[in-house]
Amino acid sequence: MDLFSYQNEEETPRAKLLADRMRPQTIDEYIGQTDIVGPGKLLRRAIEADQVSSILLYGPPGCGKTTLAHIISKRTQGEFVKLNAVEASVKDVREVIDRARMTKSMYGRKTILFLDEVHRFNSSRQDALLPAVEQGIIIFIGATTENPFHYVNGALLSRSTLFQLESLTREDALTAMRRALSDKERGLGFMELSVEEAALQHIASMAGGDIRRALNAIELAAVTTPSQPDGSVIVTLEVAEESIRKPTIRADESTQYDVLSAFHKCIRGSSDAALFWFLYAVEKLGMDPMTFVRRLIVACSEDIGLANPQAMVQAVTAMDAYHKIGWPEAKYNITQAILFAVESPKSNAAAIAIGNVMNMIEQIGSAEVPLHLRDTHYSGAQRLGHVGYKYPHDYPGHYVEQQYLPDRIAKKKFYQATNQGMEDKIRQNQERRK
Repeated sequence: MDLFSYQNEEETPRAKLLADRMRPQTIDEYIGQTDIVGPGKLLRRAIEADQVSSILLYGPPGCGKTTLAHIISKRTQGEFVKLNAVEASVKDVREVIDRARMTKSMYGRKTILFLDEVHRFNSSRQDALLPAVEQGIIIFIGATTENPFHYVNGALLSRSTLFQLESLTREDALTAMRRALSDKERGLGFMELSVEEAALQHIASMAGGDIRRALNAIELAAVTTPSQPDGSVIVTLEVAEESIRKPTIRADESTQYDVLSAFHKCIRGSSDAALFWFLYAVEKLGMDPMTFVRRLIVACSEDIGLANPQAMVQAVTAMDAYHKIGWPEAKYNITQAILFAVESPKSNAAAIAIGNVMNMIEQIGSAEVPLHLRDTHYSGAQRLGHVGYKYPHDYPGHYVEQQYLPDRIAKKKFYQATNQGMEDKIRQNQERRK
């Protein structure tokens, strides 16, 4: 056979990467996700009975989404077609659907379509799938690392059962590597290979729950380490450290939204966590510090408000400092503002007042300004009845009772001060005015 002769994967199994060779073939070989495919669980029962319906597998890279689809393909008696959303077109999808329709009508066999990276499928391409899924022509399996509620059409999502897979653990990575080291057929067991425990532990830690990364690293270490005089190969901690580097942390749109949401929620209750998510996002994910300063300024009114008005001052000052001195120096100013906000007394009275007013605006439709509040800076205002306004500074305490809202809602109360921090003084003032 010459150098350029074709050899398929079945003829040269060791030409494939270790992670591909060690991909589980059965549900019993599958590592992790026991909450989803553990004994007696719904998805496991469906796979074993070859009764899988349309599903969406959502989780981080390396958590086993594609492997689970591979196991289903091995188990099913029907047709199994795999498409990658990055490369597949609407034409490709329609060809699969046409073949599935023919296979079902002529042979009574079902077709399962596995669409990897379904979040890369735009809306029109997802729409092409929908009728076939609704009619039962195909069983749809989608895999995505992105939040499906952001990237998958609502109609397709509603017709699929969503399974959320979690990141695998370092113990899972250790299990996978040890299995590969002992497997003489698919793994590295055919080699006279000795791997230090410290090397395994380091790779498992650095893989961050990604079994593919762990297996790629142990394979790289094994095949690049020079043999000993007796032909054996020893993988030390030093070799392992060179075989796997610090992972690049994902900072996709969904991740950024999640981190920003966590930051805002932590402003309401934890200085440590708010500071952690802020610095993690900026230093590790490369997010813009101003994104967090803007959210902090919003939180200073939404969650702190008049309970401590100085929180807003601190936040705006931190924003000004960032514009003037830049990063990383401004991290001290922003950190100060974050800590000040978290440790401040809290009040959401302003947010509630906004909601109350907006609801009332929707209810009443239009509103007439009371005559005594209308503009009088023109001749003829009195003839139109625009009189009767009482100037509060002419009265004791610089306050006088009069109607300020439209007639239909004249007695409505939208803002009610709390007893938190400085807002308690406002509450007391409101009580005195009553």
